[in-house]
Amino acid sequence: MTHEEASVTDQDRSADACAFCAIVQGRADGSTVYEDEHLLAFMDTNPVTPGHLLVVPKQHAAFLRYLPPAHGAGMFTVAQRLAAALLETGLRCEGVNFFLADGAAAGQEVFHVHLHVFPRFAGDGFRVDAEWTDAPRSELDDIAGKIRAGLDAADG
Repeated sequence: MTHEEASVTDQDRSADACAFCAIVQGRADGSTVYEDEHLLAFMDTNPVTPGHLLVVPKQHAAFLRYLPPAHGAGMFTVAQRLAAALLETGLRCEGVNFFLADGAAAGQEVFHVHLHVFPRFAGDGFRVDAEWTDAPRSELDDIAGKIRAGLDAADG
């Protein structure tokens, strides 16, 4: 864990300081689309495109690694249903993106795990810019080994 993540985790561990927890707890307004025992989906107030949704766990977790795996899996199950629903709305929707930023370096701005689900269409202006490279198999194999070791460590 980086120093920045440690301070964010400590600062935002409390649901009282979290904008998404305020929506979950009814202390702030949210345009709810879906709710169950563990998850809430609502409209993003700064949408990429009309129909942009957020799926959040009701339990506060600043980072994905602090979220129970079943709730993380549930976020994607709900997002899959919402993606299918978006195609039935009449909103302009030629495709759907899921986006989850985990950590400041990944672009996370609200430190409560959340999965964006948003309709896409040609010319909508959304872009992910990257410098894609070709990696030699030996490098990929080496990195794969490190990740396998990380899995073992994470599974403890």
